[in-house]
Amino acid sequence: MSSINDHATVVVGAGPAGLTAALVLARYRHRVVLVDSPRAPRNDASQGVHGHIGLDGAPPAEIRARAWRELSRYATVQLKEAEVDGVRATDDGRFRVGLDGGDAVEGTTVVLATGVVDVHPAQVEGFAECWGRTVIHCPFCLGEENAGRRWAAVSDSADLAALSAVAFRPWSEDAIAVCDPSTPGLDEARAAARSRGGDVVAGTVRKLHHRQGSLYAVELADGRVLERETLVWTPPQRQQPLVARAIDELKLTVDDGGFLAVDEARCTNVPGLYAAGDLSARWKQSFTAAAAAGATAADAIHAAAVLGAVHG
Repeated sequence: MSSINDHATVVVGAGPAGLTAALVLARYRHRVVLVDSPRAPRNDASQGVHGHIGLDGAPPAEIRARAWRELSRYATVQLKEAEVDGVRATDDGRFRVGLDGGDAVEGTTVVLATGVVDVHPAQVEGFAECWGRTVIHCPFCLGEENAGRRWAAVSDSADLAALSAVAFRPWSEDAIAVCDPSTPGLDEARAAARSRGGDVVAGTVRKLHHRQGSLYAVELADGRVLERETLVWTPPQRQQPLVARAIDELKLTVDDGGFLAVDEARCTNVPGLYAAGDLSARWKQSFTAAAAAGATAADAIHAAAVLGAVHG
């Protein structure tokens, strides 16, 4: 007969989803191996996490260090800093997670919580220096820290451009949108925005003028300069190389945007392989949403382990 102690979960990634999954499983006294890359995380550019009660404004590095200390107190948790080079299904229904240097860890279940890669526009000078400070991907995350400034939103959709030109008024009384001149419906979007006191500018961003990451102007490809102090720009995203390989090798299902498809328990189409956080949620990317997804996956893993122990 199997027991809960026969089960082990490998959690790949120590962002809010992975850390929460590991903690919830530890509280269930479930064996966990948490593996995180030693490289700087995606949220390294962020000066603080916002919107999560008790952690508002806390730097991501501080949260990770605190969580690492908390998890280290649980006897069932093993923490590893290493690069993961692959996730493979074994013949006996388990998973083998390969690490750099040729090492590997095995588990009955795996939680992928790697996050995604933001693809910055290579042709826009100054983007990287302003990213996470005055170039923000959403107003909820850093809008408060940029309130009262002159805003612009970059959009590839005329409808979203018209909405953005007026939707950011809780943070800015002077907000416009910038949209590529070839975007269908641009004239109608501009008229709609102007009727509500906003504007949509036709142009392509070429350069961001800033002082040590503090934006003060946006330069367009035709030489026009817009005096703006905050830019809302949500860049395209792609999966981490590890996840991209897993999608190919394990035949994981993805949506039209390339994000992992999961059920309500955060399980992929491969039984025992879960995904939590931004890699499976294009438009619900926040600390709180990722943490909730990690907890959901952990609950499902524990429930499956209990059922397996009862019926094993």
